[in-house]
Amino acid sequence: MVGAVVALVAWALQLMQAANDRQEFSLMLAGCMVCSAAVGLATVMVLTFTSPERLESRGLLPVPEVEAGISLDAIVLPWDGQL
Repeated sequence: MVGAVVALVAWALQLMQAANDRQEFSLMLAGCMVCSAAVGLATVMVLTFTSPERLESRGLLPVPEVEAGISLDAIVLPWDGQL
């Protein structure tokens, strides 16, 4: 996955260099699109590898103990208010 990101960035840099040499705006846009794809892929990769579920499954984060059910402590009903 990291290799794909590096390859996309290298390709984007080649496109932008060709755009600069030939003075073509369309190659510059293509380079920006490839670079943004590399950034998106890297972002998804980082979010996947650092998700809380993944860290909990590896034992790196403590698993919070949650009681089953719904707590109604924070709900105020109209008839529960002061008269």
